[in-house]
This record gives sequence, structure tokens and C-alpha cells, in this order.
Amino acid sequence: MTLLAQAPSPAPAATPPAAPALRFLGPNWYAAVMGTAIVANAGAALPPGAPGLRGAYGLVWALSALMLVTLLGARTAHWVRHGDHARRQLLDPAVAPFYGCLSMALLAVGSGTLAVGRDMIGTTAALTADTVLWTLGTLIGLAAAAVIPYLMVTRHRLEPGSASPVWILPLVPPMVAAATGPALVAHLPAGQWQEAMLLGCYAMFGMSLLATLLVLPLVLARLFHHGPLPLALTPTLFLVLGPLGQSTTAVNNLADATTGAVAAPYAHALSAFAVLYGVPVTGFALLWLAIATAMVVRAFRNGMGFAMTWWGFTFPVGTCVTGAAALARHTGLAAFDWLAVSLFAVLVTAVAVAGTRTVLGLAHGRLLAPPHPQPAAG
Repeated sequence: MTLLAQAPSPAPAATPPAAPALRFLGPNWYAAVMGTAIVANAGAALPPGAPGLRGAYGLVWALSALMLVTLLGARTAHWVRHGDHARRQLLDPAVAPFYGCLSMALLAVGSGTLAVGRDMIGTTAALTADTVLWTLGTLIGLAAAAVIPYLMVTRHRLEPGSASPVWILPLVPPMVAAATGPALVAHLPAGQWQEAMLLGCYAMFGMSLLATLLVLPLVLARLFHHGPLPLALTPTLFLVLGPLGQSTTAVNNLADATTGAVAAPYAHALSAFAVLYGVPVTGFALLWLAIATAMVVRAFRNGMGFAMTWWGFTFPVGTCVTGAAALARHTGLAAFDWLAVSLFAVLVTAVAVAGTRTVLGLAHGRLLAPPHPQPAAG
């Protein structure tokens, strides 16, 4: 490449940008797919609104599906052309946790396909697509939940006090699978198949919840003992909302799927558990939302600029929308409906801002440019 650059012809100068741009494409870009898809999924969970809204959700789902296909192709090319860099990303403790985003992107788009995409492609095609995406997303998510923590223990070099909300990312995919899997239960043969699917989703719910409960105290200890996160990482505080909102969504969606899949006494108990679990967790989510928002306001005042971490404002808030909407469905309280609608307005605003800044960053070549050396702290 350096020898070719000496030639007077302008043609070689047009080739290098494509390679570096692809070389620095990381798994964190799947967060943009998740954040876009959750708008359609959350919108479909809200109480019926204006007649045109469902069509708008369908367009957002189509956009997220297009983004997913494009990014899957780009990331595949990244592994083929820049395998050395891809492997370094996997061994980088700051990047590796984002591999959980691939699973959640597949699951979010798959869920949206069955929820709103069926209006555009038909129920049969939507069910097939969701089944494939849910299966792939679940398998990749289970692998990420085991492999990334293993690498963090055996290969990564983690400094004391370096815990970050990003560490939660590989642990959340099984919870997303547990929340989206119930939509497929009714399409399985009655009996063993439905019960196995249902209880398997509960197992993934417990797997993700307990793992998150182990990591969250590390994040809190880091904040209490070492102060606020670096400015660019401050939006990742919103990632804590993900397992909170998604677990509330999961237990309520699973409760909906219990009828006919398990014996009546268990179905009644699981329906009660959905509310008894979901309400307190939603309360903690609102507390964390207030704390995280205050930290973000502080970061803005100190000069926080745009980074891809801004997509952290989207998917986690979307899970709180679906969780609040599910509680409204099971309790009949209008307060949860209003909470869901209010959070949905926050979600749409966050996606619009993050999406616009991402498009502008791509247009100017900043987001995929080689990282600049960071100045020494002082």
C-alpha cells in the first residue's frame, strides 16, 4: 500500500479508505440495530394509539432489519479481511463485552418481525424469520454469556476499579431470549414442546438475572470508590436498565404463555410472580434512571461529545417501556400505561438523536476512522 501511494495516478488514493473503515468496525455497532429495533417492539407493546402508528412501527422494523443484514455482511467481511484485528478485539476487555450485542440485535429484529413485520411480509414468513433469528440469537447469546466472562478471567488484564456497566452486555442476551421466546410458545406442539420452551426461557431468565446481580455490585463499588466514569462512557450507565426492564418484560411475557403450557396451579403462581417481581424491579429501574440521568447531565456540562456509546440510551430504555406496558396489562393500572408512553417518548427522542449523529459521523468519516492517540491524563 505504501509503494502504491507513491504512484502519480489518483486511483490508488481512492482504495485505502475502504480498508481502514472496515478494519475499525467493532461489535458495538450492533447496538444501533438493537436501539432501532426496540422502537418497533416497544411501540407494538403500547396500548393502541393512532391508526397510522402500527405502520410507522413496521417501517422502523424494516429499517432495523436492513441495518442488521448490512452490518452482518460488514462484520463478516471484517473477520475475513482483518481477522487479526477482530481477534484483538475479542481479547480487548473494553471491546469484547460488546459481542453480546450481536445476539441481542438478532433477537430484537426477530421479535419485531413477528410483532409488526408480519403486516408487511405475512404471518408465515414472519414466524419463520423469528424462529431462525431467535434460535441463532439464543445460541450466540448463551455462548457470549459463557465465553466472554471466561476470557475476562483468563485472558483479559483488568485493572482494579475498572468495572464498567459494559460488563453487563454479554450477560443480558439470555434474558432477551427469555423475553422474546414466549411469542413462539403458542406455535409449538402442545405438551412437552411448549413446556420445555417455557421452562427453558425461565432458566435463561434466572441465568442472566443471577449473573447480573453478581456484576452490578462491582459497578457500584467502582462508582463509589473511584468516582464518575470517563465522559465517553457515561451513557453506559443506562445499560443497567437493560436487565431490569428486560427481566420485567420476560416474567410478564412468560406468564402470558403459561396457559395450556403448564398445569393450572403453576400458571396462576407464575402470573402472580410476574407482578410481584416486576413492580419492585421497575421501582429500582426508575431510581437508577434518575441517577444515570443526573450523571449524564453532569457529563454534558463537562463537555461530553457524541460517541457510539450514546446508543446506550436506547435499547435499555426500550426494555423499560415493554416492562411497564406488560405490568399495565397484568395489573390494569393506567399509571403503568402512562409510564410506558412517557418512556417511549424518551426512547424515540434518544434514537432520533443517536441515529442522526451516527449518520453524520459516518458521512464525515469520523466514526470508522483509526483511533487517535489519547493524551496522557494529568
